[in-house]
Amino acid sequence: MKIICVGRNYVAHARELNNEIPDEPVLFMKPDSALLRNNDPFYIPEWSSDVHHEIELIVRIKKLGKNIDKKFAHRYYGEIGIGIDFTARDLQNSLKDKGLPWEKSKAFDHSAVVCPEFVPIESLPDRNTIHFRLDINGKTVQEGNSALMIFPVDDVISHVSKYFTLKMGDLIYTGTPSGVGPVKIGDRLEGFLEGKKKFDFWIK
Repeated sequence: MKIICVGRNYVAHARELNNEIPDEPVLFMKPDSALLRNNDPFYIPEWSSDVHHEIELIVRIKKLGKNIDKKFAHRYYGEIGIGIDFTARDLQNSLKDKGLPWEKSKAFDHSAVVCPEFVPIESLPDRNTIHFRLDINGKTVQEGNSALMIFPVDDVISHVSKYFTLKMGDLIYTGTPSGVGPVKIGDRLEGFLEGKKKFDFWIK
């Protein structure tokens, strides 16, 4: 199982970090050791003082695929969930300034929160307009709508499959909307998909 992540997939988020709007999906990977499951607490690593939350829709691949045509991409997933792509922003900025890869800031242990249960696509009101949000300590800090993605899910799957063979169980984190920001010890993070709570955990 591998974790494939899309960066800068919402215009407002790209702009809030002073990044250019991409003309193709920006991809990076996380190892399976990055997963944080079952609403377990997230421990801020000692080597960062500026870890940011980034809520994202997650697609779970259900069958083997390579060089998938966009028109067939919908056949390769049937469930969707939400999670957090934690980012050590201070480390990321330092690495970017030096022109170095920034995997350490994105792919560290437990940096990929995944909700305990995914939901069938068919159960959603509209697979092309999926609403999600993140609350911290009861206050909404990020709200997203899949209709605002620069590259919709099917486009992402088609693009990814050109470079990486997709396998059953692979997860694709599809990008975060604007509103990213730091977390601190004692914060409670709650994620909602179409108004229904899908994760609830603490920062320690």
